[in-house]
Amino acid sequence: MSEWQNYRQPVIFNGISMRKAKMKADRDFQIGEVDKRIFGSFIEHVGRAVYGGIYEPGHPLADEFGFRKDVMELVKEIDVPIVRYPGGNFVSGYNWEDGVGPKDKRPKRLELAWNATETNEVGLNEFAKWAQAVNTEIMMAVNLGTRGVDAARNLVEYCNHTSGSHYSDLRIEHGVKEPYKIKTWCLGNEMDGPWQIGHKTAEEYGRIACEAGKVMKGVDPEIELVACGSSSVDMPTFGDWEAEVLNQAYDQVDYISLHQYYGNKSMDTANFLAKTLDMDRFISGVISTCDYIQSKKKSKKKINLSFDEWNVWFHTSGENPKPWSIAPPQLEDVYNVEDALMVGAMLITLLRHADRVKMACLAQLVNVIAPIMTHNGGDAWRQTIFYPYLHASKYGRGTVLWTLIDSPKYDSRDYSDVPYLDAVAVYTKDGITVFALNRGEEEMELDCEISGFGIYYVKEHIVLKNADRYAANTMKHPECIVPMCNGNAAIEDGICKAVLSPLSWNVIRLCV
Repeated sequence: MSEWQNYRQPVIFNGISMRKAKMKADRDFQIGEVDKRIFGSFIEHVGRAVYGGIYEPGHPLADEFGFRKDVMELVKEIDVPIVRYPGGNFVSGYNWEDGVGPKDKRPKRLELAWNATETNEVGLNEFAKWAQAVNTEIMMAVNLGTRGVDAARNLVEYCNHTSGSHYSDLRIEHGVKEPYKIKTWCLGNEMDGPWQIGHKTAEEYGRIACEAGKVMKGVDPEIELVACGSSSVDMPTFGDWEAEVLNQAYDQVDYISLHQYYGNKSMDTANFLAKTLDMDRFISGVISTCDYIQSKKKSKKKINLSFDEWNVWFHTSGENPKPWSIAPPQLEDVYNVEDALMVGAMLITLLRHADRVKMACLAQLVNVIAPIMTHNGGDAWRQTIFYPYLHASKYGRGTVLWTLIDSPKYDSRDYSDVPYLDAVAVYTKDGITVFALNRGEEEMELDCEISGFGIYYVKEHIVLKNADRYAANTMKHPECIVPMCNGNAAIEDGICKAVLSPLSWNVIRLCV
């Protein structure tokens, strides 16, 4: 048995047998640079994401434009680099013109995606003010459901053209002199989903995405376009959809989207935390399809991935608010410790594919399946999933190193050979950060050997855990679950050693 294989054997720690895992990384073996947009998020006109979330005129902490300053501070704390807007399912029935110009002249619309009334009090220009205030970029989505090529090009002209044309001058008339220069644009949303307004076949969508892309880049050649991939890896259209869409629109688009949510209705922790194996295969499968079409077309251009909807979502499925109400509470999942671990695992998976996943959006940002929650007229607070998102955004912007892991494994209901340890190492200007998840319900010793950096030391070891995996932060108890800088990582003989607590998210920061 090799030295490497010995790490799979239980070890004795203070007289107690525990699992042992090992990871290795080297400065010279790199996956790729992290595009900061991998830590993006999403605001859709659904539930209280906008009204009562980012925007609440009359709130004691509202600014002059009606945006909640407490929410803005929490968004800035995460340092969200890009926010997808305005949907989501919402965008497939949205007329962007409804949300610009004088507010007293904006129409109220029956919003069919979420069975609510949209007041259009917040539209493009208001959202752009908010985005500027929180130091984020906009990932703008165009309606390819009920609308199409003409509306898409007009919106690009309104947003990005300097002046001297109908829509750029209309923007100036609306009080916005300088163009927004929005770089990233989504060509619709989940168009293979039967629930989608304007649902299309792959061929139908591929054609309109191609033609919309042509005119949008005709107006502004500097923009980047995201084509809709299949709505989920579980869709019967998955695979064939991506191939056909790219076959139609390859020359016009720069990214293809992935969407995936995971849940744990069966209350099976081991199986739940194993679901990132499915996420990893999903990403690899889409990459293979992109590269197949590239080869087929003999193209020099490589299509990258935008995982622009991802999260844990299962606590609130099946809600049915009163029809046509304004900003009813919808999809307000209360996240627990177990959910935070899953979000951490999903972030690790995204980072491991940083060579091809260049953008990703945690869906969503405020109130709706979100890391930030608010009470109308009251406080805002951080959900458990806020913290792994914060840690990855703050410490994961650098170069992802190839990480070799040897870990004990387990079989769950749906998965086999699931490593108890999930981890990745990122080299940043400040040093090396190891993000590590212990999926097991026992302590696990970790030996982390990182070569090529000389002498390094542990700056801090952040741990998120709780004896009650279902504990959550609420309005009454907003700090029930918070990470602690009380980990035990230390350097011994040039190797970083730590004992990872059961069911824990760990951030080990090493300075060189």
